Amino acid sequence: MGHIAVGTSGWSYDHWENLFYPEGLARSRWFGHYASIFSTVEVNYSFYRLPSASTIEAWARKSPDGFRFAVKGSQLITHRLRLRDCDEAVGLFYERVLGLGEQLGAVLWQLPPDQLRDEELIDSFLAKLPASVPVAVEFRDPSWMRRSVYDVLRRHAAALVWVSSEHMPRVFADTAPLVYARFHGLGGDFSHDYTAEELKPWVEALRGKDGYAYFNNDGLARAPSNALLLRDLLAG
Repeated sequence: MGHIAVGTSGWSYDHWENLFYPEGLARSRWFGHYASIFSTVEVNYSFYRLPSASTIEAWARKSPDGFRFAVKGSQLITHRLRLRDCDEAVGLFYERVLGLGEQLGAVLWQLPPDQLRDEELIDSFLAKLPASVPVAVEFRDPSWMRRSVYDVLRRHAAALVWVSSEHMPRVFADTAPLVYARFHGLGGDFSHDYTAEELKPWVEALRGKDGYAYFNNDGLARAPSNALLLRDLLAG
C-alpha cells in the first residue's frame, strides 16, 4: 500500500506558541507535544551547525518508537564547499547523525539556488555518501530538472525532492525507493495556507508510495495545520 509520513520542517518556532503549542506549555515539552501528533520531523538545525552527540542522543531518547528524523545536510558542505573537497566534512556529518540509529529516516541535501546543473559534480558527491542511509536531493535551479540528472540520482538511489514552490517546476519523478516532498508555500509566502484543492495533485502523486512529506510554510503555524490536512487527504 505504501505509507507517506507527514510532518513539518522544524518544530521549535516561537510564533507557534498558542497556535500549535497549547498556551502555557513549557518549551521543554514542545517536542513531546509535536511527536504525539506527527511521526516524523525534518531537522533544520543541522543545516546551520552540526548537532552535538548529546543533542542527537536527546532527540532519539525523547522520540517515541517508530518516530523518524529527516536531517538536513550541513550548509558547510552544500553552500560553502559547494559539494567539492568535502570528504572530511561529509564523514563527520554522517558520523554524528548516525547516532540517531534506526530513527534516522533520511538525509536531505538542499543545493544553493545559484548552483547550476553539473551532473559530474552531483554524481561524485552522491558517491561519497553511505548507501545505508536514504538520501534526498533538492535542486533550486530549474536547469537540474532533466532526465539525465534523474538518471544520476537513480544510480545512487537518491530521491529527487518533489518541491511545491513558485521558484521550481512541479516534477513527480521517481528516482529512489522512497519519495521526499517539501512544501515551501506558494507565491513566495511562508504563511501560505494550502487548500485541499491545491494539495489534490500531490495526494494523487504520493498515494501508494513510501516516503516523507514536510511543510516548510511555518508562518502563522500553517505548516502543522497543512501537514494534518495532507495526512487526512492521503488517508481518505
